[in-house]
Amino acid sequence: MARTIVEEVREGRIPDELKAMARREGVDERRLARAIAAGRAVLIRNVKVPDRATAVGSGLTTKVNVNLGTSSEVVDLGAELEKVRIANKWGDTLMDLSVGGDLDAIRRAVIAESKLPVGTVPTYQAFIDSFKKKGGGAYFDEDELFDVVERHLKDGVAFMTIHAAVTRDLAIKALKSERIIQVVSRGGDMLIGWMLHNKKENPFYAQWDRVLELFKEYDAVISMGDALRPGATADSHDELHVAELLEAARLVKRARRAGVQVMVEGPGHVPLDEIVWDVKLMKKLTGGAPYYVLGPLPTDVAAPYDHIAGAIGAALAGAAGADLLCYLTPAEHLGLPTPKQVEEGAIAFRIAAHVADMVKLGRRARSWDDEVSKYRGELMWREMISKLIDPERAWSVYTQYGEPKVRGCTMCGGYCPMLMVKQQAKSL
Repeated sequence: MARTIVEEVREGRIPDELKAMARREGVDERRLARAIAAGRAVLIRNVKVPDRATAVGSGLTTKVNVNLGTSSEVVDLGAELEKVRIANKWGDTLMDLSVGGDLDAIRRAVIAESKLPVGTVPTYQAFIDSFKKKGGGAYFDEDELFDVVERHLKDGVAFMTIHAAVTRDLAIKALKSERIIQVVSRGGDMLIGWMLHNKKENPFYAQWDRVLELFKEYDAVISMGDALRPGATADSHDELHVAELLEAARLVKRARRAGVQVMVEGPGHVPLDEIVWDVKLMKKLTGGAPYYVLGPLPTDVAAPYDHIAGAIGAALAGAAGADLLCYLTPAEHLGLPTPKQVEEGAIAFRIAAHVADMVKLGRRARSWDDEVSKYRGELMWREMISKLIDPERAWSVYTQYGEPKVRGCTMCGGYCPMLMVKQQAKSL
């Protein structure tokens, strides 16, 4: 079996793909190699699709994940592939969360269209296939679940949400709890249903070594799913949320010893004042594993503006050390997003990622802002707009009343302070 990238860097070698990623990130290749060796960074890619990779973790830019996929109610592959093209423009990774239609065909079409590493949640397919073939989603056996995982890996999936840290005991406690929303995770709930029906332990938890062997073969990344993440801010950091995180930390350390790359997902709905210490708690427990945050959403009332509320939480989480931001769209909590809503969400979180990087990377990120501000101060509109995050949209706004006939914009016109201060300076 070929060596994983973790094993290679631990042996003192720096593969060419890692050198290329270091150049892309603007970091020292040895520093990146040390972070991967220690499990503080991951290279997200599948050895079957090595040209689609991104690095996530300590010392690296904050990344954005774009979710897409069919639902049981809406199956439109054309729309989903349009979302892939949007993800290619705005994201760093994407996840195919399809649950409707031919799941194998959809996944393969998404991978073929994507320029980014693709992630999935294999539990969805195991549950749905079982429902179609056997009349019940919880009727699949362990081998069928692992067969789905391997099928996704063979197709080139680079990372997967594996809900391994939700044990049967925790699942029962969650269902008996006084939480406002007992379980908000779709994949987590499917596994909980399987455990209750079969009266058995979570197969991902019970057979963690088997999971590690599969991911090691393809050198893909395990994303530790958070089945008991809070789906309401009132449930944040309750004993169930924290207990699953503790179990995830134990599994992360086992994966690290096995030379398998792993990151951790979390935390869902979290009040603003808890976000920073949530990141610090997770990093402390896992020894600095990359953190893939779902939002986080600091309020429960923002739909259909959860992309804005989520970007607020994401910027704070990223500045505190979160590494990969899973976007939200205006359709979150309401329905399947359209391609336009996907783009709105992706842009909001791309901005949040940069805001975070201005804090954690300092001058490396802030030089972009300084360049834009210099052009703005000199009223060099074309140069300024060309450097903005969305130049095309910015130009359309700048010219929405026609191209201004004065040096200022149509907001201040001839009373632009930057224009007047230059005239005032001449009199000194």
